[in-house]
Order: sequence, then C-alpha cells, then structure tokens
Amino acid sequence: MASRSEETVTAEDESITRGSGNVFADLGYADAEERQTKLRLAHAINGLIARRRLNQVTAAGRLGITQPKVSALANYKLDGFSVERLMTLLTALDQDVDIVIRNKPRSRAAGRIAVVAAAGGHRA
Repeated sequence: MASRSEETVTAEDESITRGSGNVFADLGYADAEERQTKLRLAHAINGLIARRRLNQVTAAGRLGITQPKVSALANYKLDGFSVERLMTLLTALDQDVDIVIRNKPRSRAAGRIAVVAAAGGHRA
C-alpha cells in the first residue's frame, strides 16, 4: 500500500520498500494526513513536557486537562484529541502556533498539511 515515491530494493530473501514519509498513508489510512499532523503536534507537546521536566499532574494543571489525558498524550493515544485541541495545548505551554496557507508547487499532485517545529529547526 505504499504510495507516491515507492521504491523497492531486493537483496536475496529481503525486500525493502521505501515509505512515503507518512506511515499512516503507507498503511492505507483514509485520514493519514490528520493522523500525521496529530502525531507531530503531540510529539512537540511531549518534548516540551520532557524538557521542562514536568510530571503528568503538573503538566495537566498547566494544560487544563486531566492527568489521564496527559498519560494518553504521552502514549500517543490521540483519538480523543483534535488537531485544534493539540494546538491549544501548545499555546498553553507558551508556544506560538502559526498556520500558513500557500499554493502547492506544480510538481506535487495534491495539497498537504505539514507541521514543523521551529525551535531547533527540526520537524516535530
């Protein structure tokens, strides 16, 4: 079910398929872009909590959610979180969240959603 830039390399009894960059799309999820976005936002939140050495109870207080919700977030159980709610949690951790809308390049068939963490210049 790999998409777009599928490339298979075969060596004796092994074959390796290069992914598209979105594991959810590679697995065939219809909502792959949303899942990937939620995952990257949650990764950014979890990174901030870890860097600030917050325990789950303290993090819950700062985020305005319950400790079990922080636990779900820490374990990437994201079904109970919308993209909007995850962005709101980032702002509760004193982060700015910018949404930029622009034309897609002609070289790409469809528009996409990307989450990029500016701090440290790496993707979240």
